[in-house]
Amino acid sequence: MRKSFPAEDLARDARFVRIANEDRFNDPRGQIGLSAGTDKKNGRNPQRLTPDRPDAPDAARALMHGIFVGEIQALEGAGRTCWDFETGKGREDAPFELKLDMARQCWDEARHCEISVKLSEWMGTELGEFSENTFLYQAACNPDPVLRLTGVNRALEGLAIDVFNTMHSFGETAGDPVLEFCEDWMLADEVTHVKMGSDWLRRLTEQDPERRERALEFQRVVDKLFSFGGFRGEDEDSPIKLARRFRELAGFSNDEIDEIGEISAEARREVAGVQAG
Repeated sequence: MRKSFPAEDLARDARFVRIANEDRFNDPRGQIGLSAGTDKKNGRNPQRLTPDRPDAPDAARALMHGIFVGEIQALEGAGRTCWDFETGKGREDAPFELKLDMARQCWDEARHCEISVKLSEWMGTELGEFSENTFLYQAACNPDPVLRLTGVNRALEGLAIDVFNTMHSFGETAGDPVLEFCEDWMLADEVTHVKMGSDWLRRLTEQDPERRERALEFQRVVDKLFSFGGFRGEDEDSPIKLARRFRELAGFSNDEIDEIGEISAEARREVAGVQAG
């Protein structure tokens, strides 16, 4: 089996429709509601995921499908980390214990794929109904194992914490016990995955602060890209709420969480400025 498997060669059947990341980020439809202001009638952001949104079923189904393809790529990425690096203590190696954690994550992600398929069916979604991009897997292809941990386990799995927490709240508010239970179950696993990334980042860079800062900078880049113009934040009208408490459990400091919140707020201001101009 070859190492550093490219994203374009990932196996998918005919149901899946893949789009390039640049097309996704440049598509104005992807910015819907991020700076659309508020509903003048009730002062609420019309894109916050609540059951009373006119398009709430489709918005929830699209988000669920995004979760599903993310779980596939998280499984593929964790598996690649087990294989791509030699086992050892060197800078370009992966310790055996780290590979054990990645193998455990593969098991979790495989279970999440099964749960997501059943949840998608429960919500009336066909697999492949929405498009797939491969940014998560591409972040898992970084040649430095530490950057993989920050890009995937801390940044993108951290985003998964926020998304799962939002979907759990949506299921609770909508009175959907199946959605609520499944999201709560997967959320617990995501906290564990992010915690593994946080712990290994500190262990592998304990004697190398320069490498740690480079890894954290990569995480900031990924967090900025996936702020989606302020789609995630701590404001009451944020479509995806920053799950501060769960991030604390996953090994984030308050300063790190504040920084992620500011990254999202800055992205939101940038989109507002572009639209105002």
